[in-house]
Amino acid sequence: MNNKLGITDSAELARTEERISKKRAVELFESGRLDELEAGMYAALAEIHRTLFGEIYDFAGKIRDDNLAKGNFRFASAMYLKTALEHIDSMPQSTYDEIIEKYVEMNIAHPFREGNGRSTRIWLDLILKKELRQVVDWSKVDKNDYMLAMERSPIKDVEIKHLLKDALTSEVNDREIYMKGIDASYHYEGCQVFKAEDL
Repeated sequence: MNNKLGITDSAELARTEERISKKRAVELFESGRLDELEAGMYAALAEIHRTLFGEIYDFAGKIRDDNLAKGNFRFASAMYLKTALEHIDSMPQSTYDEIIEKYVEMNIAHPFREGNGRSTRIWLDLILKKELRQVVDWSKVDKNDYMLAMERSPIKDVEIKHLLKDALTSEVNDREIYMKGIDASYHYEGCQVFKAEDL
């Protein structure tokens, strides 16, 4: 994948991306800038993504213009992405169920070419912190269960709601809990780009 660092080896790029994005995530947390973002809005997610990946990718914080798929699941079409994001901005977020429904919709939108999972988990915790004074302790979420629940969530979101509810904590300012959300092992692997005519 094209990157600002000129790295051509995918394994080296993944390691570098992991290191830099974690460093930037810590800075975002410790500076207090994260709490200044408008929780639940796409603009907040774009700023998180830009902060985490701006050193690596030109597209950081910018809506993708490629269509993406993982396995048999196709994320929102690039053609309708702006409309989908406007809809997500307008979704309610005052209860736990509403917040997770909004999170599921943002995952379906998958607005960036790369780095959606890490950015969106930080975005989710930002909403939970603002609205419920809780965050997800990602160390209590089994990675395989999470990936399967997220894959099924567009059809049935009960599983992901249950899984994340069991991991909620009131330790909203704990840096270690925050950092678990961007752990590499939660990333979607193997998103494919496809053309509109392939639809």
